[in-house]
Amino acid sequence: GERPWGGETFPTEPHFPLYSLGYFIKFLSYFFFLCLSNCSSPGDLDVRLGYDLCSQEQEFLCKRKRIVAQALKQVLQLDYDLQDHEVPVVAIMTTGGGTRSYTTTFGSMRALKKLNLMDCVTYMSGLSGTSWAMAHLYRDAYWSQNDLHEKIQEAKKQVTKSKLEMFTANRMKYYYQQLTQRKQEGYPITFIDLWGLIIEYLLNDGKDNHRLSEQKESLINGQNPLPIYVTINIKDKYSTQDFKEWLEFTPYEVGFLKYGAFVHPEDFGSEFFMGHLIKKLPETRMCYLHGDVINYLIECQSIIIQHLMDEDPHLPTKPYELKSRMFVPPGSLATKLRGILTDRLAVAQYHNFLKGFQMHDCYMENTHFHRWKATTLDCCPNQLTEYDDHLGLVDAGFFINTSCPPLLRLERKVDVILHLSYSPLEDACKYYKEQGIPFPNVVLTDEDRKHLKECYYFNQSEGSGCPILVFFPLVNDTFQYYSAPGERRSEADMAGGNIDVSTCKTPYSTYCLKYSDEDFDKLVNLSEYNILNNQHLIFQALHAAIERKRQHCCKN
Repeated sequence: GERPWGGETFPTEPHFPLYSLGYFIKFLSYFFFLCLSNCSSPGDLDVRLGYDLCSQEQEFLCKRKRIVAQALKQVLQLDYDLQDHEVPVVAIMTTGGGTRSYTTTFGSMRALKKLNLMDCVTYMSGLSGTSWAMAHLYRDAYWSQNDLHEKIQEAKKQVTKSKLEMFTANRMKYYYQQLTQRKQEGYPITFIDLWGLIIEYLLNDGKDNHRLSEQKESLINGQNPLPIYVTINIKDKYSTQDFKEWLEFTPYEVGFLKYGAFVHPEDFGSEFFMGHLIKKLPETRMCYLHGDVINYLIECQSIIIQHLMDEDPHLPTKPYELKSRMFVPPGSLATKLRGILTDRLAVAQYHNFLKGFQMHDCYMENTHFHRWKATTLDCCPNQLTEYDDHLGLVDAGFFINTSCPPLLRLERKVDVILHLSYSPLEDACKYYKEQGIPFPNVVLTDEDRKHLKECYYFNQSEGSGCPILVFFPLVNDTFQYYSAPGERRSEADMAGGNIDVSTCKTPYSTYCLKYSDEDFDKLVNLSEYNILNNQHLIFQALHAAIERKRQHCCKN
């Protein structure tokens, strides 16, 4: 496929010149790979270059399309079989929000399962808390075919349990042992890795050994939507407004949307040079990837740091201004932990698999690169990622709280997006417009902003290239009065609809790690209800997508 990498024209072999003698000396240990690159073809590289979908995803899509076609016929009660070109690609898009988005994801999935819509979905994307829920679901290779009750109860157990053991001596010892092992394996260690281990404790009873590549089992027969986890790559000394690059993780590949460069998830984090794998590291555990996609870290880190500090706290000049708080005195384990962490608190570091590549002279003319270029450094090839030793990964929520970009890749041809949003949509829409990426023009009135509806349906005109969007904001509207669609609450049950998801007093703050049993149940029920109560808009979107594809086929 078309590539922004070096060569006379895009389809030719990679071109890897030495930039200077100093550069050569720095990488003298890689001389073998410098020689090898002279006779390498793209097929010889350990980094896949190209914007096309990988062969594994294409094979999955063929299997999934048959399942989706049959499911749509049943759900929409069609009196005809859908032809391959008539089957729409439907995606679930979730946003971040810590424990809140983790919990609401389960309610949303339960609703879609009740409507028999899960088999109509091809992709599911997430970040932050929704990625935790997705990882939880995809441990079961047939989760979308099975009842979700047990999984929801397990999630409830973890969300409502006490968090007091987060910094016990045994837990600190475990953190230290795991980080020491990770460092010995060859990974750079940052504060985010510690946070990943804390997330592991918050969401599990013990060690979570699951890895991303293992989720291939859940796709082998096309039995579940393909999961896509989203993060962004940033640079030191640049804000996310000035530099950010979308990175997607699937069970098949990890890669950059902008560069069209991908590696197997088993190899992500290993050391590469000029597209060759030069030092294989063990595949990272999912808990460390959870650490990469957490956007309330900044609010939580002060609490964690207090347990790693030896220094006395800074006292106010007036003693009566000091708030009461008890700290566990730090010991040798805290000192050891602090010693192996870097000072980059919100950034996860991984070895850069683009290291040593050189951009093609005409890379700015590449349509795929241009689609995702959005940084002040894009015009300076020697300032882009291929010159960095490490990737710096942060939660996409530091820029825009959305996991939609991978779904907007031209190659995925997504027709309908079920936008399960726990944050506003306007920032994302503005970004897509600036990038020239087709996306529905979302217009909310002042009244809408004051009182959001449970669901919005956006369908641009034919030929716009925009996916149809069904937008579900997190609101409590008719759920206050109805326990299920058409079932009004009794006086005794009115408290069940009393759930605050919007004011500053909400128990569902992004920074809250623990819910009561009642709060957990209410949030799951609310997110389920809002989808069930607006199912007609989802069915409308599916009908419209099929009709759009049929008309497109007739025109051609």
